[in-house]
Amino acid sequence: MKHTPDNLAQLQKHKRSNSTVGVALGPEMVAFFKQTVEKRQTKLAKIAEVWGQLVPEMFCDHCSLDSLARGSLTVSVDSAPHLYELRQLLLSGLQEQILLACKSAGLRKIVLRAGMGNS
Repeated sequence: MKHTPDNLAQLQKHKRSNSTVGVALGPEMVAFFKQTVEKRQTKLAKIAEVWGQLVPEMFCDHCSLDSLARGSLTVSVDSAPHLYELRQLLLSGLQEQILLACKSAGLRKIVLRAGMGNS
């Protein structure tokens, strides 16, 4: 097919079409961020702050706050001895202090697990 100046002009016109397809994602993305990420980040930040204040530093170096889902905080601990010691510390009353301090963030339970999560 040989392109004539009219065909080329028509092709050029279609290539440079300024018509918008769909709607802008900006408002939906902002709403999604505010509903899920920002709200969750605020809660987890509060919990992390309390965790850092109440849990001895030697344990903080060996654990990772992995997730917060339905009021349950999952904490990964890097070794079995640290996991055992942290579990004992939580059972001795530290867990109650953390849960009480983080009640406004919706924290109801702390789950410890071996391994450092997704890192």
